[in-house]
Amino acid sequence: MPGPTRSRHRLTTALAVFGLLATGAAVQAATAATPARAATPHRVLFDNAHAETAGNADWIISTSQPDPLGQDSSPSAETDWTGALSSWGVALQKTGNYSLKTLPSGSGLSYGGSSATDLSNFDTLVLPEPNTLFTTAEKTAIMNFVKNGGGLFMISDHTGADRNNDGSDAVKILNDLMTNNSVDSTDPFGFSIDSLNITSGYPAAVSDSTDPVLHGSFGTVTKSLIANGTTATLKPSDNSSVKGLVYRSGYSGNTGAFFLTSTFGSGRVAFWGDSSPIDDGTGQSGNTLYDGWNDSGASNAALALNATEWLSGASGSSGGGGGGSTSCTAAQLLGNNGFESGATTWSASSGVITDSGGESPRTGSFYAWLDGYGSAHTDTLSQPVSIPSGCTTATLSFYLHIDTEETTTSTAYDTLKVQVLNSSGTVLGTLATYSNLQAGSGYTQRSFDLASYAGQTVTLKFTGTEGSSLQTSFVVDDTALNVS
Repeated sequence: MPGPTRSRHRLTTALAVFGLLATGAAVQAATAATPARAATPHRVLFDNAHAETAGNADWIISTSQPDPLGQDSSPSAETDWTGALSSWGVALQKTGNYSLKTLPSGSGLSYGGSSATDLSNFDTLVLPEPNTLFTTAEKTAIMNFVKNGGGLFMISDHTGADRNNDGSDAVKILNDLMTNNSVDSTDPFGFSIDSLNITSGYPAAVSDSTDPVLHGSFGTVTKSLIANGTTATLKPSDNSSVKGLVYRSGYSGNTGAFFLTSTFGSGRVAFWGDSSPIDDGTGQSGNTLYDGWNDSGASNAALALNATEWLSGASGSSGGGGGGSTSCTAAQLLGNNGFESGATTWSASSGVITDSGGESPRTGSFYAWLDGYGSAHTDTLSQPVSIPSGCTTATLSFYLHIDTEETTTSTAYDTLKVQVLNSSGTVLGTLATYSNLQAGSGYTQRSFDLASYAGQTVTLKFTGTEGSSLQTSFVVDDTALNVS
């Protein structure tokens, strides 16, 4: 007979799979994991795919893209690389602790793909005053990258600084990223960028000797520079981790923040209200540049470099870095882990994430329902996740309910496979296979040790496959990937 009738909701975000838990019957690929990246330099991607060189701007570390080493493999002076951000790039390169790349014009930001400039290959993304809107897919990529442990450095400029005259300036573009994405549009970072043009000033740093951005291995930050820029309004009720570090004169608390930090998921975020502080005054001919990097009245170089180090996950290490993401903060890494945000964060077959009354959630209103049609059918549910290399424990868990109309006690006609894949879609391990033979009442918690995948970005995937007759429903709720 046909399976239950159900109303489904289409889910369209990052791929990933998830079912890692088994009751003891899980099968793990013994040699699939690659070593943690303890000895890998911080990997930083500078964006140049969104009109960062339009008009008078020249926000690149080198004209050789994606690899600046193509211009000079061992730069000793900032003029060895060409670009208004070359001082920033060369300073990082000279430490020996950073691997730098540029996303060239004409490219797009992606996460979980196979290209060399895919965000899964980096620890930090720098957005130096973007001047074209990010696509829906790019916003999904950026948000999932941060949520899964990446660092995001957003650098704005004043409102009206529309360098390519397309109707969008950096204020609009970055606010759109935070408020109009498919992952979390409910003020995920805890701040909004003000529509202001502040012509000048030397905003001062707050007094906090313990902050790794203000007091990092690249120096102490006392002031920054405003030369036509803006500020941000903090909203700690939306994200309690948001923190103003540098404030416009006369402002404090939740208003007038010129430089701030925050977190999202297991990732980190920094915001700077002007591009002039990162401008080193030299670049490609024809641009009108301003040397804010070396301004003697500010500490812009130290602020940029300390922030890059902090975003890359290893602040406090001597000389500007150790391994990328070598530290581990206890956290739960999966987004929308109880499915209560509906069709967000996960990638799934049509209707898998649902609040239908055909099955029952373990908690809340939504759950993931794979198969249950009583005919040949395949459903998938997945989410990519980056497990920091410094984590010694990583436990995936979820609650699973199976009901079936099959009557056999010996043949697995319908199955649910739980697998771990790499960013290219290659299966690294099949962790568990469930079937109609495990049907029973209520939910059972399943769990699996993923510590061997530390230092990798993997996709967790459920695949439900149903035979030609008699329904079997695989119902998942309350997932988690806890690391420490």
